[in-house]
Amino acid sequence: MKILVVNDDGINAEGIVRLAGAAKALGEVWVVAPSKQCSAMSQRVTVRGALTAWPVDFPVDGVTAYSVSGTPADCVKVALTVLLPERPDIVFSGINEGYNAGYDILYSGTIGAATEALSNGIAAVAFSTEANGVFDVVDAWLPSIAAALVEKKLPADSMWNVNFPGCSLAEYKGILWDRVPADHALFADRYDKRENADGSLTLAVNGLLRKEAAEGTDIRAVLDRYISIGTVSNAVLKG
Repeated sequence: MKILVVNDDGINAEGIVRLAGAAKALGEVWVVAPSKQCSAMSQRVTVRGALTAWPVDFPVDGVTAYSVSGTPADCVKVALTVLLPERPDIVFSGINEGYNAGYDILYSGTIGAATEALSNGIAAVAFSTEANGVFDVVDAWLPSIAAALVEKKLPADSMWNVNFPGCSLAEYKGILWDRVPADHALFADRYDKRENADGSLTLAVNGLLRKEAAEGTDIRAVLDRYISIGTVSNAVLKG
């Protein structure tokens, strides 16, 4: 199997190293990732100017890696048209630092890269975890989940979306399949306003974590310390 690994947190993110390592057990792996943090860029692409791509010494043996001065979706486009010697069988996107669940999937660069893969007729899986630096559940379950999902077929317009709880194995409850996106974001919008002498406003972003979500949803699953596995379709992302 030929696997392209991308992300939105950048080529130096801890999550992409873990994901490439798990992918390496399944086949031949290329990594193509942004040179810097690109969260919340959705499927944004570069349409003017120039992009730069350069090889990177990646910390997973046998993996060819490039960094690109563009967005996550740019990385998929450049990989497919310029960098890869052949078309991949599947694209793994992540592991994102922060859940991609509920309405947050609409903004996510991790989901955006996976959507770009779908747009090119390539299967895709998005992986995310809580933004707290705790990878216990990821390390224990990522290899088996990745191996299982590459064997499961989805409609051409749908991707797998996996969210790992950021907790210890003692707190971890299990895996919940067929989770649907919650009908709200994980964080409620909040902007702390300060009026400036020139009449402008400084708006400090300070979202509030929601602690409630409906049963059966991706957000409820991770709040309850389960791994959430579900699907997201292009139709949902395009409204």
